[in-house]
Amino acid sequence: MSLDELKVGCFYSNGAYGRTWGVRQLAEILADEKTGERRIHFKGVAGVCRRKKGHCSPAEFAHWAKHRVELLENDWKRAPDDPAAS
Repeated sequence: MSLDELKVGCFYSNGAYGRTWGVRQLAEILADEKTGERRIHFKGVAGVCRRKKGHCSPAEFAHWAKHRVELLENDWKRAPDDPAAS
């Protein structure tokens, strides 16, 4: 994913299969007070990421995230406006 596609509050999947699959919610993007570097804080909501919190650089998150997803009933699906869903 590109950095421009990332939006606070949205859910993203790493696109993996089996035990390594995960979904994270991008909770916030903050700038470090000392360095000014941006950091992403995320919450794991499904799969291997479930019930975990973490932070990383925007570039690391964009590399991990393969597509934006939405929860439809009890299943995570690619978001309709995600170009990879076409």
